[in-house]
Amino acid sequence: WAVLVAGALMGAGDVIAQQLVEQRGLHGHHCPRTLKMMGIGFCFVGPVVGSWYRILDWLIPGNTKVVAVKKVILDQGGFAPCFLGCFLAVTGATNGLSVQENWSKIQQDYLDALVTNYCIWPPVQIANFYFVPLQHRLAVVQCVAIVWNCYLSWKANRM
Repeated sequence: WAVLVAGALMGAGDVIAQQLVEQRGLHGHHCPRTLKMMGIGFCFVGPVVGSWYRILDWLIPGNTKVVAVKKVILDQGGFAPCFLGCFLAVTGATNGLSVQENWSKIQQDYLDALVTNYCIWPPVQIANFYFVPLQHRLAVVQCVAIVWNCYLSWKANRM
């Protein structure tokens, strides 16, 4: 279920990026890009983030305020920087970039994306870890992530 939600919402984020941010219009919409973003959601984002939440809950069990803060520190201090770099690398590879082009694009986009991540995700994750049961966390994140996915799609596909 979580993998399907992640794929669908990655696709939705790309559609929003292409239509509202890039203003491509329906005739200019690049459907293969949307399908690639959905594939990344199905095959990478959903499984990795879903597994991470299970690992995080195993490492730091409970749902008190202190536990939520510890989870956010581990999530945003360890997981988010690694995940974001991997996401940009996977997206670059699916866009056909060479290793050198991909590395250059990651260097260009990573810091800005990480700073933007830190503006959005810590408050969302504190609420998520404190109020939401484990089995629903990925879905909550992906619902909030519709805007984040739009940003990531725009950032990762900007050449």
